[in-house]
Amino acid sequence: MAEASLIGVTRRFGPITAVDEIDLVVADGEFLVLLGPTGAGKTTTLRLFAGLELPDRGRVEIGGDDVTVLPPSARDVAFVFQQYSLYPHYTVFDNLAFPLRAPGRQLGSDAIKRRVGEIAETLRIAHKLQNRATELSGGEMQRVALGRALVRTPSLFLMDEPLSSLDAKLREELRLELKRIQRDLGATIIFVTHDQLEAMTLADRIGILREGRLVQTGTPQQVYQCPTSVYAAQRLGSPPINLLRLDTEGLPQAPATAARAGVRPEDIAVAAERGREARVLAVERLGGETVALLDLDGQTLHALLDAHVRLEEGATTRIAVRTMEPIWFDHDDRRVGHG
Repeated sequence: MAEASLIGVTRRFGPITAVDEIDLVVADGEFLVLLGPTGAGKTTTLRLFAGLELPDRGRVEIGGDDVTVLPPSARDVAFVFQQYSLYPHYTVFDNLAFPLRAPGRQLGSDAIKRRVGEIAETLRIAHKLQNRATELSGGEMQRVALGRALVRTPSLFLMDEPLSSLDAKLREELRLELKRIQRDLGATIIFVTHDQLEAMTLADRIGILREGRLVQTGTPQQVYQCPTSVYAAQRLGSPPINLLRLDTEGLPQAPATAARAGVRPEDIAVAAERGREARVLAVERLGGETVALLDLDGQTLHALLDAHVRLEEGATTRIAVRTMEPIWFDHDDRRVGHG
């Protein structure tokens, strides 16, 4: 595996700047997740690493080598797409073996069989090796697609929303397996998603993208607890962060340049002995926890509650802000008042 970098990279498509002066270093063995909405530049960034796009400006490095103008075949990377891209008339074995039979690999049939068997066991699809791809479930097909990348042991894995087409249960299973495999192999992975849960559970480090710019990088906890802007704060956390007026009762003294206070839903105490009266607009019960949508003096906010707290839609309750360190934002939505 290898370190990978974008150094001052810009990529334009006509009048659209898809990637704008990005500097990004992915450490050897790191699982980096690029997070952002549609149009943020996530896939273009991935394609720049792969060589499927060439930068208008800047440099791409993999393993310390400048690969900016090298074709994809010369970069020693493996790309896993959102769609499975399997050969439907091939068996699982032949789909997995296909990258190992490429010209120049010079692997014998025994070595190929051994490597395919190892990956199939790792992905728990060894019992499906003789099945055709068309005979597999969606989750099994995605495992084969992942396996076809893993079988090669490239310097860098690039994954473009590979779990997004699966149902929730399969996504959860494959998230856990993918993280386990990455740790076992020491693989360097750049993974693109718009799903904050995938980002939080998979990433060693998250890169937040906005309109082609990298606005923040950090561990999931760093980005969650210390976002650099309202935009970054809203990328992580479900329900989303509450943005409150400075005159909201219970807030501490704000910094001079602050315009709003960010308070996470888990820091809103409901049915408090003291606090301001709020009206319950909606209640969503999620098994182990409950989400309440509240109206506080014309401000709409979310509170995350223990499942045992009983609230009814249309009722009134008293709420208080638990935290004495809200996240302060200025008029330009940038964080203020932190070190």
